[in-house]
Amino acid sequence: MKRHSFLCISYFLLSVFSFHDFSHSPTQPYISSLSSASTHTMESTQNANQTAVSYQNVVVMRHADRLDNFDPLWASTAERPWDPPLVEAGRVRAFQAGRHLRQSLGYPIHRIFVSPFLRCIQTASQVIAALSGDVNGDSVLIFPSDVKVSVEYGLCEIMNKVAFRNNVAPKDGNWGFNLSKLEAMFPIGTPGSNAERVDKELPQWEESFQQSRDRYQRIFKELADKYPAENLLFVTHGEGVKVAVSSFRKDAKVYGVGYCGYVELRRTILKTDQSFITGEFDVLTDSDQTGVSYKTTKPSDQ
Repeated sequence: MKRHSFLCISYFLLSVFSFHDFSHSPTQPYISSLSSASTHTMESTQNANQTAVSYQNVVVMRHADRLDNFDPLWASTAERPWDPPLVEAGRVRAFQAGRHLRQSLGYPIHRIFVSPFLRCIQTASQVIAALSGDVNGDSVLIFPSDVKVSVEYGLCEIMNKVAFRNNVAPKDGNWGFNLSKLEAMFPIGTPGSNAERVDKELPQWEESFQQSRDRYQRIFKELADKYPAENLLFVTHGEGVKVAVSSFRKDAKVYGVGYCGYVELRRTILKTDQSFITGEFDVLTDSDQTGVSYKTTKPSDQ
């Protein structure tokens, strides 16, 4: 895949100052601890001018299996037919997805941002449980107290009648999201109470598909820019994962996102004094590698 010119600058800096390789191999364990989270959050190195060169990693994941896709009659009697939970198989899938992340990423996740819909909340809870298991020599371990989780409105479902089939959206416009109750579903110690939400409210009802795509692209960038020294996980919806690919790989057309399908993004960060200079995100995930299928108009340079 063609790298942004900023990566070239970073590699040049590394070669001039003879720095060591600052990226962890996916097969090497990288254990995050509470004391190290603020001082060694990402792979980094530093030159004589006190310019730190590092990577920021972002994972964008779709939720697991939603109940109404397996029980078509569920919505007819549900109190909140617009907000289906996961089926049991979905909880299992989400836990397995978390274990896969733990074993394959090679870097810790510091913050998780989640759509307010219940299927995303439950998916994130299972992923965190899997990430926070016992130490394994081939795994990345993240203690519950080390990762912070927040609900972010900007990661929500496309807000129009096409996305909410069968006319299940609330007639009075009240979606009834109680953020305190939702965040109480996360493992103890993980809700990030100090994290200010980027979007203070849900998108307007009947947003267009283009407006939703613009929203996803904006929220990804704003959250990443807000926490440039941390690796992030976004638990969102299928369209959000599509946007994560197409926004940062312009020649890609996504045609499938499975339950818990995800993509990895990475960008270079330069830190001088108290300021950050960020490169553009690259899509690291190949088609069909992690449940996301896409086609490209030109071959990858990676």
